[in-house]
Amino acid sequence: MNIEQAEIAKLVQQHFPAIAEKKLQEEISQVGILLHFKAGQLIQDYGSYIKMVPLLIKGSIKVLREDEEGNELFLYYLEEGETCSMSFSCCMMNKQSDIRTIAEEDTTIIGIPIRYVDDWMRQYQSWKNFVMQSYDARMKALVQTIDSIAFKKMDERLLEYLKQKAKVTSNSLIQTTHQALAYDLNASREAVSRLLKQLEKQGTVKLGRNSIELL
Repeated sequence: MNIEQAEIAKLVQQHFPAIAEKKLQEEISQVGILLHFKAGQLIQDYGSYIKMVPLLIKGSIKVLREDEEGNELFLYYLEEGETCSMSFSCCMMNKQSDIRTIAEEDTTIIGIPIRYVDDWMRQYQSWKNFVMQSYDARMKALVQTIDSIAFKKMDERLLEYLKQKAKVTSNSLIQTTHQALAYDLNASREAVSRLLKQLEKQGTVKLGRNSIELL
């Protein structure tokens, strides 16, 4: 086992305790690839074929969906110790990606080549459990997103989004623009700016140049 393989094995044990079988950990260390992305860097785009399943080691990833008219909507964040269940679907069905993923902050993943994903489902119970738990977590996240769009006012959605962003980056000072928020929430920049000013008057946030601080 070389230095990188030993590092991957250690990272799997630290961040993915649910992947319990020793032999599976060894296989991941042998075939997995450490990949690093800078904050804001595109990881996976719409229409591309997914070649690897990500195991998120460090940082966070923003997952977006695009409608037929080209409007984007934020779905959820992936955090350390998680994976993208949509990647499993695309891998096993060999279909093009329906999502865009972007590094929210400097991010490190272990990339698992797709040819191993299905085989491990049959060979290792802990891998099968990990995949099913990932599907369950993402389904809950999507239901929360749908509920937010259907039942919450835009100011509630905006504040909830800011809280999620602060949580995944562990920083109450959010570096972003009103336009970027508008893209993620599928809203107009004017509406987002107006609501942010209302939140500032209420003492909920403090606005700066390309920054928003949750108070």
